[in-house]
Amino acid sequence: MTKMSANFDAPFALARFDNGGRAALGLVAGDRIRELTPAELGAEDLNAFLASPDWDRLEALTQQDGSWHPLDDVTLLAPVEPREVLQAGANYRTHVIQLIMAGLSKGDPSRSADEVRAHAEKVMDARAASGRPFFFIGLPQCVVGANVPLELPSYSETHDWELELAVVIGKRAADVSPEDAMEHVAGYTIVNDITTRDLVFPTDVGDIGADWYRSKNAPGFLPTGPFLVPAQFVDPANLRVVLELNGEAKQDATTAELIFDVPSLVSVASKTAPLNPGDLLLTGSPAGNGQHWKRFLQDGDVMSGSIEGLGTQVVRCVAGSR
Repeated sequence: MTKMSANFDAPFALARFDNGGRAALGLVAGDRIRELTPAELGAEDLNAFLASPDWDRLEALTQQDGSWHPLDDVTLLAPVEPREVLQAGANYRTHVIQLIMAGLSKGDPSRSADEVRAHAEKVMDARAASGRPFFFIGLPQCVVGANVPLELPSYSETHDWELELAVVIGKRAADVSPEDAMEHVAGYTIVNDITTRDLVFPTDVGDIGADWYRSKNAPGFLPTGPFLVPAQFVDPANLRVVLELNGEAKQDATTAELIFDVPSLVSVASKTAPLNPGDLLLTGSPAGNGQHWKRFLQDGDVMSGSIEGLGTQVVRCVAGSR
């Protein structure tokens, strides 16, 4: 069993935990957790609460007696139950510049590294000024708690990590403006968006396109949590994002590098289809993926992913049989 660290800065957060074999919604304050009843929540379930969250009600409960348990005594599950998962692509400046440089240097080895970088930076500046974010669609069934071992399918040896800040939608968002977008954000959590690199561009389809379905949606490929931290306690514009593999830092950046910020992402996503309470919107992953390090996930690896103010998730990798 993997234990979670309660190192979030907020006075309280939400989590889901295993309570005698059933998933229970819990209120976390410090290093303790207690189950929330529908009456205490003021809603029939988590997503109904997120549609119109009353955080003051929950904060008051942190001061009351109840059946509190030490956080280390419970197994935490994914803190959300999304109906939709959207994943923003190529949204960290340094990460995308690295990808562009790798592609350009292969295509024209006569160009110097400085020339390639200058071109990549120009492309990113233009995209930030007049471009728009794009998204992949993930399967909600891939959302699991970090307590679930990450089974690495045997059909590939290129399973990669992508630690991401994830937006949890509150009030339904349909065709919202960037100025109004944050009214529809209930909170934030951590997601590690696992990707099988050699399946992204299948060799048998030529230039038809990318296979994001198969490369990103194996069982358990979206370890999520441990906590859902209310938006009022989080400034998504400058959070440190760190992923360690077996104790060695591989990703270390801040969300200040986002090409498109949270309001822009929510707004653009909502113009195609409504975002509903509890849905997840992943904001992209910074530089330092396994593809960059030429080192992919292996049996026995341990990933520790932290985002400032949101806690730490620890995911253990095991060899898959399929």
